[in-house]
Amino acid sequence: MTETYEQLLENNKEKIYRICKIYAVSPLEPQDLFQEVIFAIWKSLPTFKGNSSVETWIYRITLNVCLRSKQKSEKTYNKTLQLESIQFVPIENPIANNKQEKYNALTSCISKLNNENKSIIILYLEELKYKQIAEITGLTENHIAVKMKRIKKILLDCITYKI
Repeated sequence: MTETYEQLLENNKEKIYRICKIYAVSPLEPQDLFQEVIFAIWKSLPTFKGNSSVETWIYRITLNVCLRSKQKSEKTYNKTLQLESIQFVPIENPIANNKQEKYNALTSCISKLNNENKSIIILYLEELKYKQIAEITGLTENHIAVKMKRIKKILLDCITYKI
């Protein structure tokens, strides 16, 4: 691989953060998940064999870290209280109110999907081809196409209801 670790992160940080943001529960969690993903990529870098593209490999690591974190937090959520008094507002690009409303509706609907469907739609929204999504998820390309049709219907129904 010709890219350095820093170049890899610079080229993929926005994609990684968007995925972390979808799986995060509170405003602080996207940054925590992002840090976990970056560490997992750094730790796994020596084992990258080049059997897939670097982007596919990074997506796979990102999804695995996010899914593990979500499962872990679901197990411990009932045992701990989140500190609601601490407010953190990340600085983001300003979005028009109408677009913000649509974005919020979409992310809300995506968050209600099961983990497999959520992973598929996130990768689709990252503009990956079905073949790449299949490589990352371990499903067949045909299965991805069928699931995408169902996921789009679920999201359309959900968003129509919310907006």
